[in-house]
Amino acid sequence: MAHILETGPDRPARFGFVVSKRVGGAVQRNLVKRRLRAASFESLRSRPSGADVVVRAQPAAASADYVALRGELLRHLGIGA
Repeated sequence: MAHILETGPDRPARFGFVVSKRVGGAVQRNLVKRRLRAASFESLRSRPSGADVVVRAQPAAASADYVALRGELLRHLGIGA
């Protein structure tokens, strides 16, 4: 799930990630965060300046691979995979 707040064009787009313990142990949570961070870099070109995006990982993210996480992130951001 992604929440987007447009704050104005004078700031660069920023991403934040929330991955709770429901996703898994520390290793699994960090893996999910790394995958989401990598996928968010791809979408920075498509996001307008001044967008603050908060991504909240669901427990199913623990078993998803990079391609699936990237597809879901892009879908929630309205970019399309």
